[in-house]
Amino acid sequence: MTTNNEGFDALKEQPFVSHLLELRDRLLRAVIAVGVIFASLFYFSNDIYQLVAGPLMAHLPEGSSMIATEVASPFLTPFKLTLMSSIFIGMPFILYQLWSFIAPGLYKHEKRLMIPLVASSALLFYIGVLFAYFVVFPLVFAFMASTTPEGVVMATDIAKYLDFVLSLFFAFGIAFEVPIATIILVSMGMTTPESLVQKRPYIIVGAFCIGMLLTPPDVISQTLLALPMWVLFEIGVFFSRMVKRDKERREQVADRDDDSSADDASDDTPEKSGPAAAAPAFVSDPAFDMDDQPLDPERFRPMTEQELEDEFDAVVDEFDALEAEEEAGGDLGESDDEGMYDEVIEEKLRRVQELRDQNEQVKARGLLYEILGEAGPEQAKVARNILDQLDEDY
Repeated sequence: MTTNNEGFDALKEQPFVSHLLELRDRLLRAVIAVGVIFASLFYFSNDIYQLVAGPLMAHLPEGSSMIATEVASPFLTPFKLTLMSSIFIGMPFILYQLWSFIAPGLYKHEKRLMIPLVASSALLFYIGVLFAYFVVFPLVFAFMASTTPEGVVMATDIAKYLDFVLSLFFAFGIAFEVPIATIILVSMGMTTPESLVQKRPYIIVGAFCIGMLLTPPDVISQTLLALPMWVLFEIGVFFSRMVKRDKERREQVADRDDDSSADDASDDTPEKSGPAAAAPAFVSDPAFDMDDQPLDPERFRPMTEQELEDEFDAVVDEFDALEAEEEAGGDLGESDDEGMYDEVIEEKLRRVQELRDQNEQVKARGLLYEILGEAGPEQAKVARNILDQLDEDY
């Protein structure tokens, strides 16, 4: 018994405090990584700002330059940009720490879905930022410089420019996550690819509205944000169809496994043999057989008062004897039955482990379902943990 309990301890869930400690360790690693990157880039903070300000500087009039309207802006603005750049560069490591924290709680098919989603989400965010820097910024700043009224010098504050650039970076990075959002909604069952295709006109209008809200008040930047969102939506619908087909295939396989386990459980049910199996469902009692012959008055003679009292005393004595017998052996029998019942459940759990070693997953699953209907709370918890392991192996 002790050996079996030690084997089942590994299947128990970890306490909540251990999860908090692991989350703290993951966050510390992410912060340390960002700090190391920031320390290595801080020396080049001014060069990084000049690189980001390049699209605007290229379209400023001759003799014009950017200005700093606050005392600490020449130091704080490159400092802020370097910090954001460190988080941007360290994002893959941050996502890896997040994945390492949640991965143990996912099933195997969920891991197969989440790994490409996490990797592609980071890649699409980077692509959105690069699209904004190399495509959107030159067009937007050229448009703004060309519409500057005469007599007005275009001299942009460095802090305002940084806020403007970061907002566009964030807007385009999030907008390029549309395929990921589409796939997640379909995989969660909240919508279907067919429903998304039917709502395509509304989604296109919504893309232009989002572009209007997240970009400067000009048609160029709004269109440059809305068109990629539309194209990425179509890509997300295409891949969501593949995800839906894979989900339906897994559900069909799970249904077949459940049906086969139910058939195996019915096959393992012992059949009755001998006289009990040959006995009819209903047995007639000759005392209740009725016929058309007249009743015999001598056969159904009423009992006298003395005979009734004797019969009642005999029934009472028999009932008292049965109660005394139950009181004498009831407690011992109940405890013995409970111990034997626990041993039977332990034997079934050992049988489940043997079936898993023999790669008989379907039979093991059927026996676990049987245990869940018979076992107590602790043994049922062990059975559920084994079922979760079978799902992960699947």
